[in-house]
Amino acid sequence: MERYLGWHVSGEPFAAYSLSHGITLAIAVGLVLALYLFRERLRGAAANRIVRWGLAAVLLGSELLLQAWYWYNGVWSFVWLIPFELCSISLWICFFMLARKSYSLYEIVYFTGIGGAAQAMLTPVLFHPFPHFRFTHFFIAHIAIILAPLFMTWVEGFRPTWRSVWKSFGLLNLIALVVYVVNQYLGTNFMFLAYKPETGSILDLLGPHPWYILSLEGVVLFFFCLLYLPYAVADWRAKRRERAAG
Repeated sequence: MERYLGWHVSGEPFAAYSLSHGITLAIAVGLVLALYLFRERLRGAAANRIVRWGLAAVLLGSELLLQAWYWYNGVWSFVWLIPFELCSISLWICFFMLARKSYSLYEIVYFTGIGGAAQAMLTPVLFHPFPHFRFTHFFIAHIAIILAPLFMTWVEGFRPTWRSVWKSFGLLNLIALVVYVVNQYLGTNFMFLAYKPETGSILDLLGPHPWYILSLEGVVLFFFCLLYLPYAVADWRAKRRERAAG
């Protein structure tokens, strides 16, 4: 059981862009494409409920199983229960967004969820290799975080606005401020605000601590704008057509 559920890594640790990592990323891309291709069918009442609540169940179940894993290995504490990591926060926002069909939550998680989870999957802070529970949990949870706002976009017809970009960016900075204080008090490294992760990540390109935090502000805003770009282009084209027709 140690190989599948143990706290310590047995054998070779996780290696980024190994065969298992590559296959998992390909599965993630396939699920995103499938969601887009079948978006019309998923607008039916029965299919909508099944997929929407199915995604919500995966998100909630992944978090409960993670807490159970901490408990099984005798390392559970109240700190693990509170979502201080960006993807943990996005996971809970996604869950309530799906449960309530909330546009205000969608505005936030479209950017923090897709951007944060995609970056986490491309440069995972992960040590346990496949088929360990932590490997499976990590990728299932992050794929679900990406699929949830895409479901609300392609199936429910939600879309972000420029206001959504700044709303999400402002809330993220507020959360980061709270997490920074928590890290100082507990000696933790939530959201990597205290120091860089041991594994390779985009932070390695952004300078030493604490300057990489300031650099990260620009990177985050850039990716938020990139996620909004298709809508900005669509709005520009629509206005151009209106002027031409008028």
